[in-house]
Amino acid sequence: MNSGLNPADPTIVAAFRSALVHQWVIVALIFVLLLVAWGATRAWAGGHGATAAGSPAPWHEPRARRLLRVGFGTLWVFDGILQAQPQMAGGLPQEVIKPAAATSPAWVQHLVNWGGSIWTYHPIQAGAATVWIQVGIGMWLIFAPRGWASRLAGLASVAWGLVVWAFGEAFGGIFAPGLTVLFGAPGAVLIYAVAGALIALPERAWESPRTGRLTLGGTGVFLLGMALLQAWPGRGFWQGTAHGQASGLADMVQSMAATSQPRVLASLVSAFGNFTAAHGFAVNLVAVIALAAIGAAFCVSALRGDARLARIAVLVAAVFCLADWVLIEDLGFFGGVGTDPNSMIPLILLFTAGYLAMSPAPQPERAAAAAAGDAGPATDAQPDAPAKPPSRLPAWLTTAGQRFAGLSGWSIAALGAIGVIVVGAAPMAFASANRNADPIIAQALAGASGPMNEPAPGFTLTSQDGHQVSLSSLRGKVVLLTFLDPVCTTDCPIIAQELRAADAMLGAKAGGTELVAVVANPTYTSTAFTAAFTRQEGLSQVPNWLYLTGPLSQLVPVWHQYGIEVQNLPAGAMSAHNDLAFVISATGRLRQEISDDPGPGTAATQSSFAGLLASSVLQVMG
Repeated sequence: MNSGLNPADPTIVAAFRSALVHQWVIVALIFVLLLVAWGATRAWAGGHGATAAGSPAPWHEPRARRLLRVGFGTLWVFDGILQAQPQMAGGLPQEVIKPAAATSPAWVQHLVNWGGSIWTYHPIQAGAATVWIQVGIGMWLIFAPRGWASRLAGLASVAWGLVVWAFGEAFGGIFAPGLTVLFGAPGAVLIYAVAGALIALPERAWESPRTGRLTLGGTGVFLLGMALLQAWPGRGFWQGTAHGQASGLADMVQSMAATSQPRVLASLVSAFGNFTAAHGFAVNLVAVIALAAIGAAFCVSALRGDARLARIAVLVAAVFCLADWVLIEDLGFFGGVGTDPNSMIPLILLFTAGYLAMSPAPQPERAAAAAAGDAGPATDAQPDAPAKPPSRLPAWLTTAGQRFAGLSGWSIAALGAIGVIVVGAAPMAFASANRNADPIIAQALAGASGPMNEPAPGFTLTSQDGHQVSLSSLRGKVVLLTFLDPVCTTDCPIIAQELRAADAMLGAKAGGTELVAVVANPTYTSTAFTAAFTRQEGLSQVPNWLYLTGPLSQLVPVWHQYGIEVQNLPAGAMSAHNDLAFVISATGRLRQEISDDPGPGTAATQSSFAGLLASSVLQVMG
């Protein structure tokens, strides 16, 4: 999954920022067009005797559902904003996703790596997609208070939440050792998904206390299970130190204290980490008792329908969760690649909603709210007016126009939120269908390559087949030139494969290109070595591949003319040389110089360098 990128690489950061700005313009345009279309349709409907669609039956949204919808909608928007941090595009896979799966079983790591490959191959599109998808889901939840639009927003929260939980959080670490709710298990986004499922319930499900009791009771069972895991011997939570080093919870807290964050918060978390290291048994005992007591109180209050006990338990649980959020989870979103505020805030929202749903608002309150038009758009009474000319549009279009004109402002905003999701999802869908990594990765690793336009130094050398080849004899074709060591076992074979992949990307235009490598080793210069390297790297079947060599009297001038520094290492070893590639036009002029040092040589970087080389050739071809 490692892309080999520096998260703060200026090339990646600038490209990410540019993508977000362009997509922001599209988002703004979506809302402007929706408002203009809505206003025009309402004017048309009034001018042709059409009436706006009637408002839905009055319904006062229960407090519990509103808390879930607005609370988790706000969290999704906040998470989307966090995804827009400059280091997210280049840093999320190696600094968040990969560490999250590091201690999980092999099958979890393989699954996470498979999903994360989309990000490592297309960091800009993936980074921008998560921003707009999460902001869009949050806006959709906030702007759609009822009906199918609201329920679909809940389902969207479930779907995206499960995707992030599996591929971004490695299933919240539930398959890894050291699982503890104090540090975020079973994953914050799984709670988002649970809340989304509750929001997607039919409206009638909120009319009785059953939904609230099930929610609160389910949370209680979960906390009892977490208390059992926290108390289980041998899991390392009862000791503050082991072999003189912080362990268990103390180690987790101290690692969070090292995160880049405000000094006051870092000092507070560090102090608690030191306290936990010194008094690990006592801290864990308090945590176990608190989790067990809160879980039991939730279960008992849910079974008995005891609102008073539930209220007390909710208040105690909220205080406990807030303390954990600050002292152990360290708020969760600092460090430049924090993706969410961790699990405690979502958990508070969930069990508070469960408590509120245990006592639905009394009918008089609902009736009064309904009478005041609290739930949904109300249609103003239409006074008698002169007959308007009927619409000449087809009946289906007239009906659609009437329905659109009858939408409330909240509904238009919800439609805009769906558009925001599409703005993020569409480019990501197209990118994921492309098996080649984005060239931006290679550009970030190679650095800037300025344009050139000067005659390419000529040479005449011998190919792997023993034929004399001069640069002038290749006129009429674009030449992609590099320098390789035939006995190299590190960078050169990777570069050779990048050239081979670039040739495949060129497709039919590969016929107008020559892939040329010149030996960069002062010892192994015979055609036997260039021929062996060609066979070894599968380049024998590439018709436009040439691996040129010659005596040192011919090679050294070529190295010097193209700025290749070759160091002669001890006999039997490969040489050390800088990795450069040159694009020479069909008229024999140097047009581009590219650093083709493969960096970490991952699948993503190899694919990206191949794409960069291919695109450079196409640019010179015009």
